[in-house]
Amino acid sequence: MTTSGTMAVSVDAWGVDLAADLGVPDDPLGVVVFAHGSGSSRHSSRNRAVAESLRRDGFATLLLDLLNPREEREDRVTGRLRFDIGLLAERVAGAVEWTSRREVARGLPIGLFGASTGAAAALVAAAGTYLVKAVVSRGGRPDLAGRALGRVRAPTLLVVGGRDEQVLELNLAAAEQLAVTHRVEVVEGATHLFEEPGALEEVARLAGWWFREHL
Repeated sequence: MTTSGTMAVSVDAWGVDLAADLGVPDDPLGVVVFAHGSGSSRHSSRNRAVAESLRRDGFATLLLDLLNPREEREDRVTGRLRFDIGLLAERVAGAVEWTSRREVARGLPIGLFGASTGAAAALVAAAGTYLVKAVVSRGGRPDLAGRALGRVRAPTLLVVGGRDEQVLELNLAAAEQLAVTHRVEVVEGATHLFEEPGALEEVARLAGWWFREHL
């Protein structure tokens, strides 16, 4: 176990081993799989803060690296893989499938929490499986999900900073393409990384509310 109350696990995502941290509270209500954004990892302080809040709310969490070590080294040089939404979505879908087979998650609903480009990967993954029951995006780029937006089957919450104007416009446009229950929540005064006092806490509150409603 780590100091944050999670355990290190290896996720087999369609034959690719991905490092991950799994946290399971007593009698979990569901499992939330995190898809990090461009250039980030399972060590993202913002995602870890949201995950800790969700565990207090009764949800198990899985934070994983979407790239293996070799791919991460390549991406640090080229920056190419972090924008390969198809590849990242495949990894997210693989992680969802892996999670659904774990004894700790058997029978529990699964949600996705995506940030930045990870939100697009989460939405593409949600469009391809019935296993995902809810999606939350933090400062995401749902527009990068393209035509998959219209095929998303899970209720979707898009959380955007009020001062993140360009991304807010992209989220509003993407929301119009969603055919499922969805909502855009604007955190007033927040920028893209939600670094302002109380902004990330509001993201965590909204995520907990959405998952309680839909998982």
